Amino acid sequence: MEKTDKLFPSFYLAPIEAISEMLLADGDEILIEKFEHYPKQTYRNRATIYSPNGKLDLIIPVIRGTKVHTVMKDVRISYDSDWQRLHWMSLQTSYRRSAYFEFYEDDFAPFYNKTYEFLFDFNIELTVLLLRLLKIRKTLAFTNSYQDEYSGIQDFRNGIHPKQLRQTEYFKPYFQVFEPKHGFFPNLSIVDLLFNQGPNSLNYL
Repeated sequence: MEKTDKLFPSFYLAPIEAISEMLLADGDEILIEKFEHYPKQTYRNRATIYSPNGKLDLIIPVIRGTKVHTVMKDVRISYDSDWQRLHWMSLQTSYRRSAYFEFYEDDFAPFYNKTYEFLFDFNIELTVLLLRLLKIRKTLAFTNSYQDEYSGIQDFRNGIHPKQLRQTEYFKPYFQVFEPKHGFFPNLSIVDLLFNQGPNSLNYL
């Protein structure tokens, strides 16, 4: 086991809280769970952004296997619907007016054109990109087996969840494009912070 004090699941365009915890982790590595049984309705295949109509969940469809419990690394992405086009159009509609979307869009566009077989691989490549754009100088490490509990490690596998919302006061407000219409939404996907705050995102975190 690599030396670290925090364990995370793989995220799709992780929420701000998750990236903040990764930044605060000890050492130069971020430990990612690879062998858990895939849980439904989590940030592993969904991200929440700020659309013109308010909060919008972007959900990556996955193939329902014959096994009830599929190991996370083996979960396959479904392409029965054109979710990549829908997600990219939603990101463009939501953030085209933000200060930094055009600055970063060429980095994100390939993820919505290339076909990925496994959700885990897609998430990891996106996370590596996010860390680079945020200038967080940490590398990703991975579990080599599943364990229910880890001694001396803060476990975020179930701790950062769409249904476990922190109080708004926990998050400092920053400018959001549609805030005048709907108010400030805390702890959205990290791309909301990145597209609105750009290079200042690391200072916010």
